[in-house]
Amino acid sequence: MMTMGLLRDIVFERELTSQRFGSADLILCEVLQRVADESIARQVLRQLSLFQIYDTGGEDLAVATARNFRMLRQRGRTVRKTIDGLIATFCLRQGFSLLHCDRDYNHFEVVLGLSVIHP
Repeated sequence: MMTMGLLRDIVFERELTSQRFGSADLILCEVLQRVADESIARQVLRQLSLFQIYDTGGEDLAVATARNFRMLRQRGRTVRKTIDGLIATFCLRQGFSLLHCDRDYNHFEVVLGLSVIHP
């Protein structure tokens, strides 16, 4: 039986050969904050820096994300984390597909049309 992590790695490797990948600065922050050791964090940063890192922040993204949260809530769907809303809204606005394993993004896919690469 394949673990979810292994399946996700296989999907990522397959997709990496067929399209460009990048990362939002918010995702970079989420990854790096989970690494306890500073030397390993530097290694991770070097590896992730091979991809294009997109600046996401700003007032426009904050306002659009809050609007999306309200729209989802009105449809009976609750997103648990603000950062997930920011990332999903950024992808929606830029027309990017999102590779993820987080159920909060499903709301954005089903209701708002977020393009998703499913592992």
